[in-house]
Amino acid sequence: MFKKLLLVVFIAAISCTKNDGFQPNGDVLSIIPLEKCENGFAGEYPCNDYDLLDYISLEEIGGIGTKGNDCWGWTDPLDNKEYALMGTNKGITFIDITNPTEVVILGTLATRTVNSSWRDVKVHNTVAYVVSEAADHGMQIFNLEKLRNVTNPPVVFESDYDYTGFGSAHNIVINKTKDYVYPVGTTRSGTYKGGPLFINIEDPANPIDEGGFINYSHDAQVVTYNGPDTEHQGKEILIGSNEVEVVIVDITDKSNPIKLSAISYSNVEYTHQGWFTEDFKYFILGDELDELRKGLNTRTIVFDFTDLDNPVHHFDYSGSSAAVDHNGYVKGNTYYLANYTAGVRMLDISNIENKTITEVGYFDTYPDNDMAAFNGVWNVYPYFPSGNIIVSDINSGFFVIRKSGS
Repeated sequence: MFKKLLLVVFIAAISCTKNDGFQPNGDVLSIIPLEKCENGFAGEYPCNDYDLLDYISLEEIGGIGTKGNDCWGWTDPLDNKEYALMGTNKGITFIDITNPTEVVILGTLATRTVNSSWRDVKVHNTVAYVVSEAADHGMQIFNLEKLRNVTNPPVVFESDYDYTGFGSAHNIVINKTKDYVYPVGTTRSGTYKGGPLFINIEDPANPIDEGGFINYSHDAQVVTYNGPDTEHQGKEILIGSNEVEVVIVDITDKSNPIKLSAISYSNVEYTHQGWFTEDFKYFILGDELDELRKGLNTRTIVFDFTDLDNPVHHFDYSGSSAAVDHNGYVKGNTYYLANYTAGVRMLDISNIENKTITEVGYFDTYPDNDMAAFNGVWNVYPYFPSGNIIVSDINSGFFVIRKSGS
């Protein structure tokens, strides 16, 4: 799609720490973006303050008939190299983005059973855990350390272990401070009716089923709580986005999960996914169907979770288009929203206490329109130490973007 003319210059890191630069050896990689955001566009893509560093089409990733879905990232603790995990209907593709203007497809871990539009992946330490709504898919467990030694990419990877204690799952959740994974949205006919499962992964090659919680969750976040509610500090708390409400559960004791509270909101259509602010005071939620069914502009719903036993609705933020919101994540004072046809929207939440959210940037990978439809961005991952951000687009493929001038 693009003709690349790149200038790559290595300069010594004088004022930066090791993790501030791109390179694992401590040097800074100074780059010219593939497409700089100028006059509202980066090439053909509408943008505001975010440049395009690199792009890979779906056909390059998986051939004809490939559709994008989830993405996640891994920073190798050994050398700080950065890797993207790009989900498609066919599997998970691993991409080295350490040099973000010359990304390299290392290889693909194919689906266990059949292709599926729904595939999700999370990372714990040096291991990736992959689930899908493909029938009988279970959970693929993949040692990411194998990415260090790929000499002739792309290669075909195999999982290190396949866990078959459940069939399909809509998503998988990980609390990075604990050795557990939590598949959600599994079959409703099972013991837990699609609620989160508790799987001990202290030994990734020997996952242990430790139960679950009976309450269907489409998505969830699990944290070791360190917020303002002193009664629950240090406990492991699950916040489930459960179709018609948000449910807060203490899962510290896996054999005895305790529902603390639940809250719904006006014009509920499909309670999809949410994320805590870093101080654990507010929870930011997206309803996936309210734009489509209610004719609303993108609506972001904010709850005050100061008291986990008594959550309250704080306020709603409305975006500038009718695009459907999908997944959102908090990093610092920025909420990164995968907004389907409107691309990725960057929202300043520094004044959220005073019921104010302000859009401060965007990168639109789907320039055709901003309609309420399920095209465009599925996910965004903003957690690489370098500042690189990866984006998975259902229709277009894989993007690496970065804040202009950073």
